[in-house]
Amino acid sequence: MKKAIFLLFVLCGMISLNTQAQASDTAQAAAVDSAKLTSAVQAAPFNVDSATEHWLNTLTPAQRAKSDAYFEGGYWLLLWNTLYAVLIGAIFLLTGLSGRIKKPVSRFGNVNVQNLFYGVIYILLSWVLLFPMNVYQGYCREHKYALSNLSFGAWLQEDLIGLAIMTVFGSIILVLVYIAMRRAEKRWWLWGAGICIAFGAFAAFIAPVWLSPLFNKYQPLAEGRLKTEILSLARANSIPAENVYQFDASKQSDRVSANVSGFGSTTRISLNDNLLRRCTPAEIKGVMGHEMGHYVMNHVYKGLLETAVFLVILFALVNFLFQLMLSKYGHRFGIKSIADIAGLPLLVVLFTIVSFVFTPVSNTMVRTQETEADMFGLNAAREPDGEAHVDMMLSEYRKIDPAYWEEVIFYDHPSGRNRVHMAMQWKAEHLKDCK
Repeated sequence: MKKAIFLLFVLCGMISLNTQAQASDTAQAAAVDSAKLTSAVQAAPFNVDSATEHWLNTLTPAQRAKSDAYFEGGYWLLLWNTLYAVLIGAIFLLTGLSGRIKKPVSRFGNVNVQNLFYGVIYILLSWVLLFPMNVYQGYCREHKYALSNLSFGAWLQEDLIGLAIMTVFGSIILVLVYIAMRRAEKRWWLWGAGICIAFGAFAAFIAPVWLSPLFNKYQPLAEGRLKTEILSLARANSIPAENVYQFDASKQSDRVSANVSGFGSTTRISLNDNLLRRCTPAEIKGVMGHEMGHYVMNHVYKGLLETAVFLVILFALVNFLFQLMLSKYGHRFGIKSIADIAGLPLLVVLFTIVSFVFTPVSNTMVRTQETEADMFGLNAAREPDGEAHVDMMLSEYRKIDPAYWEEVIFYDHPSGRNRVHMAMQWKAEHLKDCK
């Protein structure tokens, strides 16, 4: 779903416990495990590399093999998703399907209305054609690796909600981009990138209040010491949050996560129920310190700026490639100009291919900010062992120890090894401060 939403924004910028007793037992077990691991690391003279290896060795060979297989399979999915998108584009163009969609909508007198209806039909048909891949990737594969708690009906419901969001936002973006194509002509790609980033900023602003609640239930975190400490940490770092929210991510999976989302009046601190259930207060503070780092270091705004530059380059390349394809195959595809809505499938194919080629660039942009947030979190929360323990929990679905170039190309977060090593390096420099 994220890939599809990203492409649409580019054309203009995701086992509940049965009882509270079970939750308490799991949290206590996590606390005991974390305490044992911390004690073991502290028992010998401290060495960063040895401490890092100690944490990595808490994974059994079976756990590591499962994690590696799941994450490495994602490398191939990048390729298969790209080829699948090319196949769908070929279906629209080579069978004349795009022209047949354009013919009835052309009856509307206003070209913007024509493009709007074409966009809606295109998004819905694309969803149907993508459905087999989405079922495998989003449902079957996740259950194969025991990473999803959703029934098929619940998964389909969430997918349909995503489709509704794509249809509304995507069709509007398409209309605006094609207006830019007609009016700005050769420089349409500059305006297209601007439209993209504007909608990206708008989506980031409304997501905490309007979009995220469509998938999960958000409610204030219960009053207590944990909430007090989180809000204190926020105030100490000038984050304008008056409340902390929790959401029921356990209905989707057992993954731990938290975020400081939105900006301005929609800024919200949120953590999922898995984090509360599976982690100790020290580990939760470590996670929240990381998330607060994104806010304090203005990663939302820096990310928008970086994305804007990235999208301008992306749009320029796609425009160049489209003109080449138009001169050679425009007649065969039934496309008159780049402003012809019948050329939308070709536009999507080109964006997909170029985005695939630039995957290492986009991943590096995100990974750099995540590394910065890790360092901020360590300095803010001062919980290196809590951070390391959570990093090991993330190995449930991320390969913990990739090769150098493997991480550069495929990782949008630092690898588990690098994150644990960073935490242990911080600890080595603050031994007197660590508990």
